Amino acid sequence: MKKIIAVFLLLCGPFALMAEENPTFSFLRNDVSARAAAMAGSYVAMRNDINGMYYNPATLPVLDRPEASFGYFKHLMDINAGYASFAQELWGGTLGLGAQYVNYGSFDQTDELANTIGTFGAGDLALSASFAIPYDEDITVGATAKIIYSSIADAHSSAAAADIGILYSFHGTNPLTLGISVLNIGSQLNPYLDTRENLPFDVRIGAMIKPEHLPLQLGVSFQRLNESREDLISRFRSFSLGGEFTLSKPLRLRFGYDNERRRDLKIGTSAGMAGFSFGLGIIMKTIRIDYGYTSLGKIGSLNRISLGMDL
Repeated sequence: MKKIIAVFLLLCGPFALMAEENPTFSFLRNDVSARAAAMAGSYVAMRNDINGMYYNPATLPVLDRPEASFGYFKHLMDINAGYASFAQELWGGTLGLGAQYVNYGSFDQTDELANTIGTFGAGDLALSASFAIPYDEDITVGATAKIIYSSIADAHSSAAAADIGILYSFHGTNPLTLGISVLNIGSQLNPYLDTRENLPFDVRIGAMIKPEHLPLQLGVSFQRLNESREDLISRFRSFSLGGEFTLSKPLRLRFGYDNERRRDLKIGTSAGMAGFSFGLGIIMKTIRIDYGYTSLGKIGSLNRISLGMDL
């Protein structure tokens, strides 16, 4: 325990007072896979899922064989997104490669008199490479390097960033993992205009536990711990909870709750189902199919589907 506290202070200390107001490339905060979204992104301490590298690069699992994962994300209106991930053992650790994209659809292009003169598109893309190694039998450390690209019509912007993380495992009757990650450390290489904007820098901590005699694993994550708040308690209001029930050998049922999303989407005195998420997973030997549903209350909902496979 002393080890993980020391690493927490080492990772978080230099960044504790950094707050990123209105950052660019905010798509990097989107949940990636359907499984992660169904569990409301409580993935900082998730093991045995290659898509955990987007939340904490130290979660990359020890693999018996290479794995791949692909997903599609239906956002509001005409916005579509997706990802692709690959991981395999290499050089005494685990190498993970990832790609995330967002397509914002087509827009009418007009002149100064509001005459339509054509159409244009907009999109975001992030390419990443992660590597995790065991520090000892309980601790895994990892890092990710990213190249990020964005375009709106003929205008372009790019950035470089890195993630670092650690995962600590407690072995026993109630297996527990604790994770810490620092995400999106970097800056724009080419801004849209003359002013460089901040990236969505994020300090996260989380835990995952599997209670004894229950077919369930529970996770909690605290996000944006680096951002300024009015008091200490408010600093921890950005949290998510998630769980996964093993209903049978091939079937999983998932649920999640995002506290900050529910607060932000409250309209009047009601938030409806905003902040809640649900999903299903089907495991068939070397193939895994996942579906995730996220409610945005009266605004709408988000749907994701993912496919994972052993290669």
